[in-house]
Amino acid sequence: MKKILLVGAILFSINTINAQGCSDAGICSINHGFTTEEKSFKNHIEIATIFGAGESDVRYVSPYVSYTKRFNDRFSFTSKVTFSTAHGSFGTRSQFGDAFLIGNYTFKEINKKQWSVLLGWKFPFTASNLKINGYSLPLDYQSSLGTVDMFLGTNFKYKKWDFNAALQIPVVNLNKNSYFKEYGGTGDFPSTNLFERKSDALVRATYSIKTPNKKFMFKPNVLFIYHLGEDSYENIFGQRENINGSDGLTINGNLITSYNLSKQSSIELSLATPFVVRDVRPDGLTRSFVLGLQYQYSF
Repeated sequence: MKKILLVGAILFSINTINAQGCSDAGICSINHGFTTEEKSFKNHIEIATIFGAGESDVRYVSPYVSYTKRFNDRFSFTSKVTFSTAHGSFGTRSQFGDAFLIGNYTFKEINKKQWSVLLGWKFPFTASNLKINGYSLPLDYQSSLGTVDMFLGTNFKYKKWDFNAALQIPVVNLNKNSYFKEYGGTGDFPSTNLFERKSDALVRATYSIKTPNKKFMFKPNVLFIYHLGEDSYENIFGQRENINGSDGLTINGNLITSYNLSKQSSIELSLATPFVVRDVRPDGLTRSFVLGLQYQYSF
């Protein structure tokens, strides 16, 4: 228990200004699609809210609803809809974000080792060009990046360990953002006019600890997210320009604590913060910390 409290204290204390947390473009949260445990219930509903602090003075409240259907011990399907409210010096903007559709196939367990694979899609509800009083907003205020993305992933489970890897690939770019920092009145946000985003790759390691009464579960985990190229935008002269420093590595620490209210329901609290960050994150995914609260009901 002392080790768990120490991990939690470390994650809470590393709260660096302008740090860059997990990619809310989706790749960090699809680990819920890796459903490797055998459960007696076939249907699972999740209701959650995520709180975060972003670039400059931007604060976020991002609820979502998720439904998972387990057809058998091998195949499951998850759908999720997100919503986001961003508040800062530009004002407040709220809008539905993305819809996720994820399928997972779990292979037979052999000698306490088990593999699963994942294929999923993300569809935006907006073209990432929401405005306030007719003024263009940076991507930090947008509820979606405005891209149709594909997810490819795999998970390896061994005893109390889970290791998963995933790719998030933008397939169709619908982004119509029109923000220029030259006209924004601040240098806090880079220009993202007609923004084009590169792919992400993720590797995660998770260790699960259950209390003797099996009521509590603690899941400290670490995530390595590599942005596979420099993003770009169209400048005021109509020329496409790469954003220097927007590629590279982010390392996040995360502590998940769950409590079983009953056989059918549970609550979960997660805390995440970054250890290593990219130089520039024009996609608006900058977070100094993220706190999530989730309720799950199974039937």
